[in-house]
Amino acid sequence: MNRYFQEVRDAHALIRDCLGDAHTPDAVCDALLARFSPAFTMVTPRGIIMDFSAVDSLFRSQRGVRAGLTIAIEELHIVTENEAGATVTYKERQTIPGQGETLRFATAVFEIAADGRVIWRHLHETWL
Repeated sequence: MNRYFQEVRDAHALIRDCLGDAHTPDAVCDALLARFSPAFTMVTPRGIIMDFSAVDSLFRSQRGVRAGLTIAIEELHIVTENEAGATVTYKERQTIPGQGETLRFATAVFEIAADGRVIWRHLHETWL
């Protein structure tokens, strides 16, 4: 599988664990946040702009608030890719028992870190 597609899937598995289970160990949230650039920015589906600090606070304070959360990643596409990183689009389907599901379209910009890891640089999500 393409390494950027794998990163999207792996990061969302950690997001599911952090938000969906109040007993998730700190190490899981630490592993998730280590995937983001310190310069990370995000535009939420509601149009709120968040930096790394805000995303860090979100995941650490919202642990377990979406009990039973499942996340499905669909329709991954490479927009552009080069030696410095890539831009990827995908659909994200979130389901919480008893609350139905939400669907969003996302565009993610990835960079390659000095150690060769794929890191999230920017994310823009839109409700579908």
